[in-house]
Amino acid sequence: MKKLINDVDAILRQSLSGFGRAHADLVTVDVEPAVIRRKAKARAGKVALISGGGSGHEPLHGGYVGIGMLDAACPGQVFTSPTPDQMLSAIEATDGGAGCLLIVKNYEGDVMNFDMAAEMAPSRTARVLVNDDVAVENSSFTSGRRGVAGTVVVEKMTGAAAEAGMDLDGLEALGNAVNAATRSMGCALTSCTVPAAGGPTFAIDEDEMEMGVGIHGEPGRRRVPLASASRIVEEMMQAVLGDLGPAKGDEVLLLVNGFGATPLMELYLVYDEAAARAEAAGLKVTRSLVGNWCTSLDMAGCSVTVTRLDAETARLWDAPVHTAALRWGS
Repeated sequence: MKKLINDVDAILRQSLSGFGRAHADLVTVDVEPAVIRRKAKARAGKVALISGGGSGHEPLHGGYVGIGMLDAACPGQVFTSPTPDQMLSAIEATDGGAGCLLIVKNYEGDVMNFDMAAEMAPSRTARVLVNDDVAVENSSFTSGRRGVAGTVVVEKMTGAAAEAGMDLDGLEALGNAVNAATRSMGCALTSCTVPAAGGPTFAIDEDEMEMGVGIHGEPGRRRVPLASASRIVEEMMQAVLGDLGPAKGDEVLLLVNGFGATPLMELYLVYDEAAARAEAAGLKVTRSLVGNWCTSLDMAGCSVTVTRLDAETARLWDAPVHTAALRWGS
């Protein structure tokens, strides 16, 4: 294992310290319990948005704390759910009197711990459960579909709506609607390596790939021979569009997400293939995002996400955002 680390047990603490130093204009990083929150105080009357999950998926979730997205993120240990006390601390620090929306990826530990924190919280809370992965119905960590890169879309659109003053009930409905309009699927060319484990999460031969892999290295639909990018994208897009069922003429957001070790040159090639297939299906790709947005440490591979858009969600996507990972608009 070759990694830029000092002490395996201190990797998260030191990484969070570096993140806080690098983005001190945007965030405050609390050490115990670990919470990344906006530098500015909560605005009275604004619903707070809180998310979180195991570390190793950066920039998810801490990279999306800031204006137009999250108010706080709770980072757990690598691929391990954050604890209820982290989530409770985030709720107490960010609630401006209008309640808190909890955005939770569908993994059993995340769901259980966020639910426990909500029960203990003095604030009113609501939950959006993200389960956009079409690859498998159940996995090592989930009952039902996994939450993956579509989480970024949910956080961006609900974040914009919260910034504009939408109430908690409205945000819950919006988040559920965006999740319902979003589908994703990924593939892995290599395993990821969890620092504490010291070796690959799973074994895969040089001439193999995992179709439908999860963001923790969970098995996908099947192990197959390595194929061309065109063949890979064709299978992923067929699965995504077949499950989403968009109508011809629909506008969509196309997100191509790297898992941490795939260069942008390859991700843009994948985007070109995916966009061509969306257009061949009669869809209008009017919004795009390409890069590493929901990673799996050092895994080589990618995922594609398609979100069906309407006038409101397109406007929310375009709304200004200023976070460590996403910045656009005034």
